[in-house]
Amino acid sequence: MEKHYKSVIHRNICDYFFEALGKCAKPEDIPAVISTPHHKLIVIYRKKLFFVSVVVNEVSPLFVIEILHRAVDIFEDYFNDCTEFTLKENFVIVYELLDEMLDNGFPLATESNILKELIKPPNIFRKVANMVTGDSNLSSTLPTVQLSNIPWRRQGIKYTNNEAYFDCIEEIDAIIDKNGSTIMCEVQGYIDCCVKLSGMPDLTLCFTNPRLLDDVSFHPCVRFKRWESEKILSFVPPDGNFRLISYHIESLNSVSIPIYLKHNIQFKEGSNGRFEVTFGLRPGLGKSVENVQLNAEMPKCVLNMSLTPTQGRYTFDAVKKTLVWEIGRIDPSKIPSIRGNITVSNGCSLPESNPPLHLNFQVNQFAISGIKFGRLDVYGEKYKPFKGVKYLTRAGKIQVRT
Repeated sequence: MEKHYKSVIHRNICDYFFEALGKCAKPEDIPAVISTPHHKLIVIYRKKLFFVSVVVNEVSPLFVIEILHRAVDIFEDYFNDCTEFTLKENFVIVYELLDEMLDNGFPLATESNILKELIKPPNIFRKVANMVTGDSNLSSTLPTVQLSNIPWRRQGIKYTNNEAYFDCIEEIDAIIDKNGSTIMCEVQGYIDCCVKLSGMPDLTLCFTNPRLLDDVSFHPCVRFKRWESEKILSFVPPDGNFRLISYHIESLNSVSIPIYLKHNIQFKEGSNGRFEVTFGLRPGLGKSVENVQLNAEMPKCVLNMSLTPTQGRYTFDAVKKTLVWEIGRIDPSKIPSIRGNITVSNGCSLPESNPPLHLNFQVNQFAISGIKFGRLDVYGEKYKPFKGVKYLTRAGKIQVRT
C-alpha cells in the first residue's frame, strides 16, 4: 500500500529498505533513517508492520517519525487494530484518512475528533448502506472544531455517566550482570486516558511527587506554562481515548527489578552441557508478578535441550536455536525453576561466552518509578465525574548477562 503526495516516486526506492532489513537480525533492529543517493527513508515498526516515509527535502526525522506514529494511532482508533488484514479490509478509508491528515505532504488534521467528523468510522451497517446507496464515509460538512482554539474537542458532547479513567503504564529497560547487579536501568512511562465528560470541562491533575517527571512529552491540550511553574497538569481533554503525557526516567540505581534470577549455564565439548535457572521475588514487593516469560537465543552448537520446569512449559526451536519458558504468575510460596541438559554437536567450537537471558513480566497496580496521582479537579461544569486510576509496570527490554 502506497500513497504519493507531491510527486510519484518509483517503487525501486524500496530496494534500499529491503537491503537494510536483510542485514538486521530482528525487524526491530532496522535503522530509523536509511540514506539513499537522492532520498531519505524514515521507518517505524509497529504491529508487525513497517511504515516507511520517503523524504526528498531536509526535514527533522523526529517530526516524520511522529507523523507515522500518529497515523498508526488513528488507524487503531478507527479499526480497533492495525494489522495487514484490517488495512486491506478498509483500503478506501485508509486512503481517505491519509488525504485528510496530510495536505501536499504537510500535516493538516491529525486529531481523531476532527477526522471522525470528516470521515465516519466504519461499521457493518454503514458498509451495507454505502453499497446500496453508493455513498461514501466522507462527510458533506466541515467539522465544527476545525477553526476552534481547542481543535481536539468538539462542542455539544453529552454523556449520561461522566467518567474519567487514567492508566499509568511503565516499561523497564535494564541490563543486569551475572552477579545480579543492575548495570543500567531506565523507565519509559506514559499516562493513557479515557475521558467521557459532558460539555467543555477544564481539568487539573496533581501528582504527589511531580519532581520525578523531568523528561516529559505532552499532548497539545496540556498548558505547558502551568506545568513549568506549578507542576500541575491543566488541560481541556479530548473526548475518548488519548495519551496525556509520555515520560522517560533514567539512572534509576535505587530501583530494583521485581524479580531476580539465579543461573548456571555450562557448555562441554563432546558431552552434554548444563542449563539451570531459578526465579525469585524481591522482598517487600507486595504485588503478584504475572505473565513471566524467559527467552534465550542459544549458540549454533546447541542441537537440543532436555529440560524439566517446575512451573509452566518450555519450547526449544532447534532451527532458530531459541528457548522460550512461559511461567505465568509467580507464587511466592513456590519459586519456579528449570534445569536439564544441553546437547552440543560434536566437533563444533564452543561459545566464548554464555548467551544472555531476556525477561518479560508485568505487575498490576504498581508503578516502579514511584509516581502517584494526587487529585483531579473539574472546572467549568457542575457535575462530579467518576474517577479511576490504574497502575501497570511491565518489562521492556531486560537483559540478564550470564
